[in-house]
Amino acid sequence: MIRGIYTSASGMMAETVRTDTISNNLANGNTAGYKKDVAINKDFASILTMRIENEESDPNIGGMGVGVVTDKIVTVHNPGSIQPTGNTFDLAINGKGYFAVETPAGIRYTRNGSFTRSNRGELVTMDGYRVLGQNGPVQINTGDQNVSKISVDGTGRISVDGAEVDRLRLVDFADDQQLGKEGASLFLAGPNAVEQAATGQVSQGYLESSNVNPISEMVNLISAYRAYEINAKTVQAHDQLMDKAVNDVARV
Repeated sequence: MIRGIYTSASGMMAETVRTDTISNNLANGNTAGYKKDVAINKDFASILTMRIENEESDPNIGGMGVGVVTDKIVTVHNPGSIQPTGNTFDLAINGKGYFAVETPAGIRYTRNGSFTRSNRGELVTMDGYRVLGQNGPVQINTGDQNVSKISVDGTGRISVDGAEVDRLRLVDFADDQQLGKEGASLFLAGPNAVEQAATGQVSQGYLESSNVNPISEMVNLISAYRAYEINAKTVQAHDQLMDKAVNDVARV
């Protein structure tokens, strides 16, 4: 009975993590470039059950699970839909690739192309991180805010009034799972991440939506709640059995 309580409690803990993950996905459903997470569970441990005093040649009955644990949180890097905004500094990548940005902690990568121009004429994220080009931080102009036209072509070339000033640093990775989330739609490349050229095309005046499907996530959330309730009721049932075993059976 005690084993049953621990087994059910582990299920409650795993469903709590899954619920938190789904809730975070729903909270970022409108965040540009956001990539949803999925909680992956695995068998905590299994034991081999056997028949006692069995005359058959093979007394093994089979394996019996004794709990579940969250193995890891996996980020799904499927692209979101591309939505027009008409904003000159909004950029989206059609296909594979990431923008490189400079942060105080080092270079990070993002699919959120909601950029703006700083008062120093630099292309920056909404958090103030400088967007990187082939020549370092992208410098759109040197203080003159009355630029008539800023254009970005499919390869990331940035032109100001028809003159090319830089090209966006677009990168991709052989294995997207080597990227770790850091918040603010930023990814950190792990030590085993292999950088390669991006194949996606840049679209100016567009933003990539998150790849969260609200309806699917709500269904998953309800499923997680129900699984949690089932485990909680199982814990309660085992507790009642232990109560009877101690107070009724033991008394006899």
